[in-house]
Amino acid sequence: MKRFFKVVEKDSDGSVKKPRENDSEAEESNEKKEPLKFMTWNANSFLLRVKNNWPDFTNLITTFDPDLIAIQEVRMPAAGAKGASKIQGEIKDDTSAAREEKKILTRALSAPPFGNYHVWWSLADSKYAGTALLVKKCFKPKSVVFNLDKLASKHEPDGRVILVEFETLRLLNTYVPNNGWKEEANSFQRRRKWDKRILEFVTQSSDKPLIWCGDLNVSHEEIDVSHPDFFSVAKLNGYIPPNKEDCGQPGFTLSERKRFGTILREGKLVDAYRFLHEDKDMERGFSWSGNPVGRYRGKRMRIDYFLVSEKLKERIAACEMRGHGIELEGFYGSDHCPVTLELSPSSNSQNEDPI
Repeated sequence: MKRFFKVVEKDSDGSVKKPRENDSEAEESNEKKEPLKFMTWNANSFLLRVKNNWPDFTNLITTFDPDLIAIQEVRMPAAGAKGASKIQGEIKDDTSAAREEKKILTRALSAPPFGNYHVWWSLADSKYAGTALLVKKCFKPKSVVFNLDKLASKHEPDGRVILVEFETLRLLNTYVPNNGWKEEANSFQRRRKWDKRILEFVTQSSDKPLIWCGDLNVSHEEIDVSHPDFFSVAKLNGYIPPNKEDCGQPGFTLSERKRFGTILREGKLVDAYRFLHEDKDMERGFSWSGNPVGRYRGKRMRIDYFLVSEKLKERIAACEMRGHGIELEGFYGSDHCPVTLELSPSSNSQNEDPI
């Protein structure tokens, strides 16, 4: 059996070298206080992306080198036996099939460059919804919670929220419920309740700058969709909602757009992409694209965002859609493309590497 020993450093006279006082502080000195580069992506099944699109996505991560990655629609079930309460922060592994899927995902996230990140999960009971958050290990969050109420042990239904707090800012990763097509509990009513709760959250979280990112399932203005006339009159099976403001494509109804405007205004939030890109971009201005086959071909929406507190507005250095075109280039197998945000360092930033 081979045995491995740590080499004992010695001075020139042969005596054992005493540890320097700052050696114990080396790891601490590498710790950074504030992330500056962010990515959000609705993966539309993280496992499928690992199986089918991982090399290309890995190249994107290597090239952009984000400090933080927010994922939505993970679609991995939470741990827990059938009929028992679920552990939403852990991936299911109580069957051979589940263990194999977990192993595939874990292996991918252990390899470079993903091994440099700490991963948090908030998962649904089944292969539905769910979010993940990857933060570089050189950043040490003050807290990570999984609900809008900031309670330590609670997860939102379907794992739709991860909230991380750093020394100088908070980041909220959300997979917002789709509005749906009908006046039903799991459709319009669910979305109204969500919008009310998120409005309360952003107005009560002004003590520290906020970055809110993810699939927010709304296109704020006509400039945020490729074909406003098409989306305004879209309907499912001929159903027409009783309220005219609820008519149209989910995510582009007038009622959703009005509520979103209120959230931005009262929460003092800035749409980072639109702050830098005032004009409509039919090639690179959308984050979601309809199926390339059928009536939704070429129909696109911007529903994935980085919203930042007004306090951070002047630090927005870049915000880009990473996919383009109706053939879904840069979407990595999903129907959403990654969106990235870069902030310039604050005047008192401690992120610079020591000389």
